[in-house]
Amino acid sequence: MTAPQQLPLDLGHRPALGREDFVVGPSNATAVGWIDRWPDWPQSILAICGPEGAGKSHLCRVWRMASGAIEVTADSLLAADAVQLLGDADAVVLDGCAAALAAQDEGARRLFHLYNVLKERGGSLLIAERTPPARWSIALPDLASRLGSIPAVEMAEPDEHFLQALLAKLFADRQLQISAKVVDYLLSRMERSFRGAQQVVEALDRAALAKGSRVTVALARRVLDGSPKDAN
Repeated sequence: MTAPQQLPLDLGHRPALGREDFVVGPSNATAVGWIDRWPDWPQSILAICGPEGAGKSHLCRVWRMASGAIEVTADSLLAADAVQLLGDADAVVLDGCAAALAAQDEGARRLFHLYNVLKERGGSLLIAERTPPARWSIALPDLASRLGSIPAVEMAEPDEHFLQALLAKLFADRQLQISAKVVDYLLSRMERSFRGAQQVVEALDRAALAKGSRVTVALARRVLDGSPKDAN
């Protein structure tokens, strides 16, 4: 019997963001351990660093749920005084904006003031960036001194076993069922990085949706080769 055809409705996807849904491996285990260790940090501030798609934002969300932290953006910090911006909050996430703020005079002053307010409150600050603060160009010497001494945990590119688990999670987040043959094929040909895994899963999701089909090796071959030929 032929299975009923599903309408190719693009309803988007909802990635799993809970701590239990995060794939842990050698490349990120140390960062996960630090997040789980809060509030028992040696300092009130921590930086997690790594390549695009490493899971930094996911860990920031996990920590926000655990700490009740608010996320502060570059625009919001430049637009308001830190005390007004924080309200009653005593925990803050800066995801991907701290390095850019620190590089400019006004941004560095605002960031330094935010750091001091949190320190006075006995609060915590989590920074997520591609590189550790010690490598940043920081306009304010006092801020450079503070940031240069904080713990900075680096997340590396994944190994093959981790990539297998990551692909399985990314496909599951999009409610796509795949075979081991598809995963093996992807691992032998895709960019072997967090970003590469995210991009190939997104491309396959779109291709499968457009065709109204499952994700197969043939479809993966067509997507990775960029071939217009139809695949079944």
